[in-house]
Amino acid sequence: MIPVLYVDDESALLDITKHYLERSGEFRVDTATSANEAISKLMEQERLYEAIISDFQMPEMNGIEFLKKIRTTGNTIPFIIFTGKGREEVVIQALNEGADSYIQKGGEPKAQFAELAHKIRQSVQQRRAEINIRDLERREGDIINFLPDATFAIDTHGIVIAWN
Repeated sequence: MIPVLYVDDESALLDITKHYLERSGEFRVDTATSANEAISKLMEQERLYEAIISDFQMPEMNGIEFLKKIRTTGNTIPFIIFTGKGREEVVIQALNEGADSYIQKGGEPKAQFAELAHKIRQSVQQRRAEINIRDLERREGDIINFLPDATFAIDTHGIVIAWN
């Protein structure tokens, strides 16, 4: 199950999106009606999320300001902007600030929610793969560094790729 935090100032849309995503049993969705509330939920130790979905246009702090705040802490959690605001400059700014995806609200609901679910899955799988690669590289480095004798590894082209 993928734990998701969805932030939007429209409570009706929060409920509909939560219901749609959770009905498959693949997602657990917590909601927040503001970026500040979402930040509080993110700071609670027992709550772990693998993705954030955020509206762009919200009072107090918009979705891109929220994204910037998350990224400045070093948090690389997948972040999807899900908004009715479809201006090109908003899309560009969101992606430049580190958003993983941008989905525009509107249109046929079934297709829209299916796309949202797909983007969440895709972003989370990519982040999990990146974490696994980092862990494997760290373990490989630890193994080589703890060998008692001088050791090095070369690739198939004869280039040294690791040593202790």
